[in-house]
Formats: sequence, structure tokens, C-alpha cells
Amino acid sequence: MTMRSVLDLLCFKQRRKDEGLVLAPIWHSGSKGDKMTLPPKRGRYFQFKELQKCTDNFSKTNEIGASVYGTVYKGCCTDGVVVAIHRLKKGSALDNFKGFQIEIAMLSMIHHKNIVSILGFCFERGEKLLVCEYISKGTLRDNLDGNGGMYLDWEKRLQIALDSARGLAYLHEHHIVHCDVNTVNILLDENLNAKITDFGFARWVDISSRVRGTTAREESGCTEILRRVDPQHYLQAGGRFSEKSDVYNFGMVMLELLTGRHVYEFGTDGNTFLDEKIEGAIDENERKYYGLRDIMDSQIVNQVKNVGLKKFVQLAMKCLKYSASDRPSMSEAMREIEIILELNGSEVTTAVDHSADFGNEISGSLP
Repeated sequence: MTMRSVLDLLCFKQRRKDEGLVLAPIWHSGSKGDKMTLPPKRGRYFQFKELQKCTDNFSKTNEIGASVYGTVYKGCCTDGVVVAIHRLKKGSALDNFKGFQIEIAMLSMIHHKNIVSILGFCFERGEKLLVCEYISKGTLRDNLDGNGGMYLDWEKRLQIALDSARGLAYLHEHHIVHCDVNTVNILLDENLNAKITDFGFARWVDISSRVRGTTAREESGCTEILRRVDPQHYLQAGGRFSEKSDVYNFGMVMLELLTGRHVYEFGTDGNTFLDEKIEGAIDENERKYYGLRDIMDSQIVNQVKNVGLKKFVQLAMKCLKYSASDRPSMSEAMREIEIILELNGSEVTTAVDHSADFGNEISGSLP
């Protein structure tokens, strides 16, 4: 079954239960409807009271993240499995049946070591929740800021870039555009493997999504995140997000890995975007640091090798080209990072082929 088939077939009906209104999804097959099903090893229906219990009634102490779409809680299921529960905010862009069904359909079909897995979902009592695997070491952004408690050397940053590229290449292979690639949406597990999360903005390639500005401001709790958005799609009327939009944002992630800095910085010498600062500092005649020593994260300055550094920066800037046609594909960027790791003297792990896992074994049903 293809992803397009999922969206064409997925619809919703309403039914009553003692505890209140439950929105139950069904699959339509001909004139008869069968209950919606999800992969038994990747997703199941959770009752709202289960999720209340495992989060201590969604207590503040279990809150581990927030965005314009809702709040994320850490929870412990009765079988001892620790999970991350995304409780969607009422009135958010995803608080509608279509948005939620797209999220469920997409996440339940994705299986890749560098993408956060869905474990289940719940929509009950007017609530919509997604249950995902818990990734213990937090966001890449927190760790770059020194708030995650993990030291990221240059080799590990290259590996994080490769992990992220592999996850995105897998999505693009299946015609999914993430649309919100940034260091907040890349999580690190206990072994510092990177996993892409938050498909709140994700769209099928053939669904148009307009971009409102070259920057996007997103509230996350009390924190405001200013990020770069593909300028080509902003400036062109009717512009659409595409795989190359993800490539553009990935280029910004690469620069954050190199410098440890945020995409946009406020300073006494003016407010600047990181890519503009890098571009202005590049000195191709300076062999060792490519003119970027003062901008690089001081923790990794003495770890980089000049050839690999130059290729890394060149790849990042190529990802940030104005014209989408001048940017590499995610697969091309992935292969280039593998070469950079080899130049760094690092072992390159073999990529696992997840193609056959995509969308398989849809079975099991809702209660």
C-alpha cells in the first residue's frame, strides 16, 4: 500500500463511549469500512486514561518540550517502556482531522534508524496525542548550547550530520518533505545517534505549501526560535516546499554543527544570519581553517582537518544556494559527508537499507 493510498483511504467517523466522544478512524474498502489498522510492532491505539496515568496526569514535571503545535511529555507505560507523548494544542495547525490523520499515516509507515518511531496514538475526549519513542539526550540544539550534558567533538558532529542526511534521504526517497529541518528537530539518543523528529510541517511532495517569509518565528514555551526558510520559495509566487527546501535547511544545520551558533544572532555589530557571516569570512587562501577559525566552535578548532573542513563548508554553502537546481540532492549530500568522514580518518558506518520496511505489515485494530 502506497502512502498516497493511505491518505486516499483514511477517513474518520464518530462514535460514543461512556467516557465521551471518541473519534475512531476506519479504512474504507469498497462499500464496507474496516477499522483503521497500524503496524503491530510500530503503533497501537492508547486510551486517554493510559496516557494520563503514565504522565502523572500530564504534570509539569514530566514536560520535556513545547511548540506552537502542543506539548511533549515524558511518560512511563505499565510495561516499563519510556515514551514521549505529543499532546496537540487545540486550535493549532494540526488540530484538525486531516492534519492528524496525515501525521498518523505518515509516521506509522516510516521505519528508519535515524527517524523517531511512532509507538501509537490517541484521539479521545477532544484530545489528539501521538506516542513516540523517547530519545534520551535531547535536541541537537540543546547539546550545542551546552545544555544537554554531552560533549560533541568534531567526529561526532560529522556523524550527526551523516545520520541526519541519511534520515532525510530516506524521507525523500519516499516522496516526503519534512519542511522544518533544524537543530531543534534533531534528537540524540544515548549513543549520540541522531534521529529526526517533528513532522508537524511535513507534507507530501504534491501538496502545495506556501512560505510566508524568509525567516520563521516559532514560539517554544517562552523561547523564540528564529530560523531560515528557503528563499526561492518565499520570493516566487505560489512557491512550494520541495526536497530541496529540506536540503537548504540541512545546510543551516551543518553550519550550526561547525560553529555551535544559532541561525540568527543579535549583536552589537548588527543582527546577522549565520550563513551570511560564514560567507563573509571564508578565505580560500587560508588553508587550515578556510578563514573560519574565529567563527568555529572553540571546542573543535583543534580537531578539524583542513581538507575535510573545506569540503564540509563547501557542501553546506552549496546546500544554501539560492536556486534549488544548484543544490545537491539529500542523497548526494549524504555521500559527500561519508567522504568527509573518511578524510577525517573516521570509520563510516554502513547505511542500513530500510526501503523494504516502508509501509509494510499494516495490521491490528483499534479497540
